[in-house]
Amino acid sequence: MSEGRDQNIINEIAQAIRSSAPVKLLDISSDPDHNRTVYTFIGSPHDVKKAAYKMAEKAISLIDINKHSGAHPFIGAVDVIPFVPLKGVSVEEVVELARTLGDELAHYLKLPVYFYGYAALRHDRTELPDVRRGGYQKLKEEINLSGRQPDYGVPHLHPKGGAVAVGVRDFLIAFNINLKSDDLAAAKDIARSVREKHGGLPGLRAIGVPLEGRKIVQVSMNVTDHRETTLREIMDIVKQKASEKGIAVLEGEIVGLVPRDAVFPKMKEYLKLKRFDDKNVVNNYL
Repeated sequence: MSEGRDQNIINEIAQAIRSSAPVKLLDISSDPDHNRTVYTFIGSPHDVKKAAYKMAEKAISLIDINKHSGAHPFIGAVDVIPFVPLKGVSVEEVVELARTLGDELAHYLKLPVYFYGYAALRHDRTELPDVRRGGYQKLKEEINLSGRQPDYGVPHLHPKGGAVAVGVRDFLIAFNINLKSDDLAAAKDIARSVREKHGGLPGLRAIGVPLEGRKIVQVSMNVTDHRETTLREIMDIVKQKASEKGIAVLEGEIVGLVPRDAVFPKMKEYLKLKRFDDKNVVNNYL
């Protein structure tokens, strides 16, 4: 969600999720520099879809994406709705669910919808960064072009809500490492060297961003396969790359929840996490 500063808006969207269907809202992670909030909720497929719709409906009524600014890439107020099959449901069933939600968002809320992950309708939209390429302003210029028109909905942005990506994917861990530095070029260079796309760790996406409110920089990462590349390995290599530039690691941060098999002994201390306990492990709620 493209809002991480206004607590009233964050709370209203959380209430829309809670009141719309019997789902469990497990975590709300907000960051003012990213200006972003991640809501993690679980439930039956039908209930999760209903809650996601109400979440989107509330978000576009409260957020004007044209006034948004933040370090995190975005294309809309809701921006992205990822479905993750966890227990008792197949990928195929969740893809059908995502497509149904996308149809509802396009038809009733007039949001242009892009599908990614297992729900992608085009091979060049499998990865979320490809859907977000260039961000909101670039999409605003190109949405009428044949290669950038939405999968569902009309080829123009919602006046306040922008566009939304709806996907089905495996579990992804959002892991950030804050550096004791304000050198953005260094953070970007470290991110480039560790991400898979440029020969780094398998299944790792990374960007360098400024945290202007704290006057530091961050290596912001998505771990798409935590079995192939562990959080311990990521901390080790980022720490090494930063040390080579004379920069120390300040702290780590996990956004949302993690699966149990990503956890290791004394993980909180090793990753320099401010908070981490059993409440951050998704398996404990299944």
